[in-house]
Amino acid sequence: MVDLFLDRVLVENNWDQDELNTEREILGILENRILMLFFASAECVKCQEFLPVLNDFFKRLKDPAYIDYPKLLALVFISLDQSEAQQERVLKELHKRVLFLAFEDPYRKELQAMFKVKDVPTVVVIRPDGSILSPNAVQDICRFGCDCFRNWQESAELIERSFMLNEEFENLNMRSATDPVRRLKYKTEDDKRKKRWWNSLGKGKDEGQKEEEKDGTCDRKGKEGDKETWRRR
Repeated sequence: MVDLFLDRVLVENNWDQDELNTEREILGILENRILMLFFASAECVKCQEFLPVLNDFFKRLKDPAYIDYPKLLALVFISLDQSEAQQERVLKELHKRVLFLAFEDPYRKELQAMFKVKDVPTVVVIRPDGSILSPNAVQDICRFGCDCFRNWQESAELIERSFMLNEEFENLNMRSATDPVRRLKYKTEDDKRKKRWWNSLGKGKDEGQKEEEKDGTCDRKGKEGDKETWRRR
């Protein structure tokens, strides 16, 4: 899936319209994600009606204002407009985290032919391995909303790698997430040595007490023996 855009320039739909043109940048934003290719045109009435639905769908899955952890999802707008001004009209309505191809990039038409897009709006959903999950998910998004992504995630066997550390480790000198596992794995021998050391101390103490008790018993027996000898005399 990432291969689709490795040699291309993707633009972020933010205020600065930052360009992503290196392999590292493209991989960072597309790798291990479900990719949505949104084909649309400003002159299409159905596209205009679908835009608010798509925006709501996308922001509820990606916007930190709505969720704690953005989902592994990317949306690329492929304009089929006749002018750059028309493309800009659509971009103004789209979420700022959406990516797009520049109007002058001929790759827009190549993608249209590649995925056999004849009508707009069309949302092609692609798995991380590059296979097509849905040739057009417009109706599913309108009908099922965010539940679509759960179905896509299961179908794509996409694994969430984000996790939270337990609060109890906050003040333990920045321990890593694997620290509890390593401690359980590697502390065995140390514990054994400590246990033997403490046992030896305990054993010595017990033996000392036994010796003292033994000496006391001998003393008492000795005194009793002396008394018995004195009586006989």
